[in-house]
This record gives sequence, structure tokens and C-alpha cells, in this order.
Amino acid sequence: MLYFLISFVSFLILSKSFTSNHQSSRESGTKLASNGFWGSVSSWLVSRLRKGSNPCSYFHFSLGMSLKKNSLVSKDENGEEEGKVCLLDLPDLPLEFILEHLSPADLCSVATVCSSLRVRCRSDHLWKKHMEKKWSKVFGAAAYGQWKWHVSSKNREKISNQHNQKGIFAFLHAFHPFQWIKSKSEKGTQHSRCSSPQDSIVALYLALESGKFWFPAQVYNRENGNAGFVLSCYDAQLCYDSRTDTFLARYSPHGRWTTEENIQWDRLRVPPIDSSPHALHISDCLDDLTPGDHIEIQWRRNQEFPYGWWYGVIGHLEHCQGQGQGQGNHCYCHNSDMVILEFTQYTTGSRWRQAMINRKDHREQGNEIDGFYGGIRKLHSEEEITRWKNIWPTKIVD
Repeated sequence: MLYFLISFVSFLILSKSFTSNHQSSRESGTKLASNGFWGSVSSWLVSRLRKGSNPCSYFHFSLGMSLKKNSLVSKDENGEEEGKVCLLDLPDLPLEFILEHLSPADLCSVATVCSSLRVRCRSDHLWKKHMEKKWSKVFGAAAYGQWKWHVSSKNREKISNQHNQKGIFAFLHAFHPFQWIKSKSEKGTQHSRCSSPQDSIVALYLALESGKFWFPAQVYNRENGNAGFVLSCYDAQLCYDSRTDTFLARYSPHGRWTTEENIQWDRLRVPPIDSSPHALHISDCLDDLTPGDHIEIQWRRNQEFPYGWWYGVIGHLEHCQGQGQGQGNHCYCHNSDMVILEFTQYTTGSRWRQAMINRKDHREQGNEIDGFYGGIRKLHSEEEITRWKNIWPTKIVD
């Protein structure tokens, strides 16, 4: 398919160049070399494809360089210019094909060539796939909502500043020495309109890449290396560092912020519940819990702290005859109102090893010594369970 599309692009370009040999070009904009240039590019693309290489990187580099050289045209044997081919005269299909195979950095580079390409290179449909590919596993609904609020706040600030400037210029309008200030201000406003809309996908992508936008997500094993947070997942505000391809996190316990640096991608996730970390999750799975089920439960040190999600499994009651045999025919734990929660990352006998809840009347329960247990999520996804197992501690925690 790729071979066919690139061949089709080359054919269209060559056809365009042949039909334009006897026409004078009246188009203003960037011009490319015709038959010789595109013939060599076509041959090179075919040869690269046959060798199993990806020609797209070279293609867009050559394209960008040629676009920037306004005088690149071929000449016939008499030294006269042959027909010129305008890239923007290409049909939408081949042009979109080219742009869709560019990286985010290359799209930004091509966008600097001319205003028409700038508009095309900032189209949401081109950036949507880049956004999904890189950010979808850590950037969820809550983060997008925060971005919309951020954009709305910026727009209100911009409108307010414009109103203030209009008031000042109205007052100074009669004073000719200030006319040049107004002119420069209007040019600056016009230039800002040419930039990407603040609510566009490209604006969001670039804000994330630059680290200028902090967004909410959750971090596994908060303060990595701290045994007190093993197999937990806490809400945080995150900022990306493109130099190290890691994140900076800010956690919000009661009273002060704490930070953590150099967080890898595999320690992040989109919050599974769209609610405040201070809100109790209403459990809807209590009647279905049976020994061996994987769960996450909210826990916090005291009632002023936010909840974190902690991984555990459902265990057998103390006098269950089915212990060690799976559920079998001797286990009736699922018929009991009481449910055992087991956190096997802790040693046997640890006060953190087990907790008991009442499935018929479960609310937040606990005390200032053992902490407070909140809502429960039953894990159905093997991917979620596997992620917890992948961060299992190398040794049992006391």
C-alpha cells in the first residue's frame, strides 16, 4: 500500500509538471523543481522501498529544503526556465499522505514554510494520532477538563487585556506621538491570530511537550523507594521533561506539597475513577467479591489526607474449610457478610497484612492508628492486574 501511494504521488507530480511546461506560472508562493527533481525523487523512493527502508524521513527533509528555496527551478538546454510546479497545487490526497507521515517536530518545521502549509500542518486530525500515540495512557478525561479550564482562563485574561489596551488607546488617540505604539500593538494582535488556536490539539500537544502545562494523573509506588507506599497509586499533578523523557510530580498531602522527580512512563496511569481524591468511592462490587479476586481499595492515613488506591486480594475467612483449596466445594466465604482483604506485600502478622469489612454496610472505616479504608474497586482487567504485579516489591515489607 505504501509503495502504491508513493508511486501515485510521484505520478501526479510528474503529470502536473508535464502539463505546466507551456503555461506561465501566475501563482505566488513557493516553487519546486519540476521533471528532473521529481523524477529523481520518485526513483529514489522506489529504490528505498525495495530495500525495505523508510523513505519518508528523507522525503520530507528534501521537500522542506526545496520549499524554502524560492528560486529552485530547472532549466532547459537553452537556459530558459521550464514550467514550475507548486506543491500546493497537488490534490489533497497526496499532500495529506505526505503530512500524515511526518513526526510532530517535522510538522512544526514544515509549518514555517508558508501560511497555507502552516494551516494544514496544524490541523487537528494530523495531531490527534500523535496525541493518542504518546499521551493517551496518561492523559485522561480529568486532565482534558483541566486543559479546557486552562484555555478558558487564558482567553478571559486575553480579552481583559485587550479591553484595557482599548481604553488606554482611546484616551491617547488624539496624541499623534502615540500612534506608532497603537500600530505596533495591532500588528502584534494580528500576528497572534496567525498562531494556533489555544484550544487546538497541536496547542495541547506542544504545551505538554514543553512542560508548561501541569495535568492530573496517578503515580504507582509514590516516592519510589519508600516502603510506606509499596503497591499504592496516588493522585498527582504532573509535568513532562522532554530532555529526560520523565515526569516531575507534585503530591498534595494535608498541609504541604511534596515532589518527586524522574518518574518513568510505566509508573503512571489515567485515574480509573473520575472523582476527587478526597471523595469516598461508592463501591458497587461488594456482593460479588469472592476469595482470590483482585481489588483496589482507598486508604488514607487520616481523614484530612487524600485517598490513595492500594492493591490487594480477597482472602478466606479464618474458619473457612476451603483455605488452600481455592473456592472448591468447601468455601462459603461468599455467603458471609464479612470480607477479608489481604495485602500480601506485608509479612504475616503485620497489622497491615489484613483488614475486614462488612459487605452489607461498608462505609469508610478505621482509626488514627491503622488509617481509614474507603471504597473498593474489583479489578476485571488482566492489564490492570499485570501492572500491579510488575511493580511487586523485591522483598516482603514489614
